[in-house]
Amino acid sequence: MRPIIGVIPLYDDDKDSLWMLPGYMRAVEVCGGVPIMFPLTTDEEELEAAFNICQGILFTGGHDVSPSEYGAIKSDKCGKPCEARDFMEGFLLDKCIEEDKPLLGICRGIQFINAHLGGSLYQDLPSEYGEKIEHHMVPPYDRIVHKVDVAEGTKLANIIGAGEHGVNSYHHQAIKKLAPILTQAAVSEDGLVEAVEIIGQRFGMAVQWHPEFSYRNNEDSKKIVQAFIDACK
Repeated sequence: MRPIIGVIPLYDDDKDSLWMLPGYMRAVEVCGGVPIMFPLTTDEEELEAAFNICQGILFTGGHDVSPSEYGAIKSDKCGKPCEARDFMEGFLLDKCIEEDKPLLGICRGIQFINAHLGGSLYQDLPSEYGEKIEHHMVPPYDRIVHKVDVAEGTKLANIIGAGEHGVNSYHHQAIKKLAPILTQAAVSEDGLVEAVEIIGQRFGMAVQWHPEFSYRNNEDSKKIVQAFIDACK
């Protein structure tokens, strides 16, 4: 049976609407899952009902994570947070860990997971860390713009191999302090955490790059999504 994957919705502030990049849905479908987009809600009963019908949760990209998640004051370089999304993702992340349900985080996903579990973030890489390599690429988004080093002994290494891999990149926030419950699985050429795994989780992984843009022409990207879907079966 094809596993059902709950996909966190994207929110458009200007249009007050929910939307979704097709790559998230299609990557799940290509790898054998059935994606469903969650509602954007803070209703815990509604969230639990949605969570219970899914075999895995995909934490997508989107809004900057609210600095309140990691006890910081919002800088003028940090984008407008989506408080409802922060709440629902925190609820769903806690449920995934409690029930050992597989999860995959992408871009904002890795940032939120780290922040919610006790780590911190750079609110704006150009002003706080410096532009040492390309982290905020221009289209097309399915090409390699920098490299990451995957750590031996990690689940990610089991999936795509340890050592150097090329990735795409589109973000202006990133992990600053790693949460205690996370293991660093990959690091960029300029020292940023690019992938993490939740310690003790059957499949709890997040990457800073964008497999949803490159799963068609990048073997590593498809392997990551495929491993997630396989863990949900």
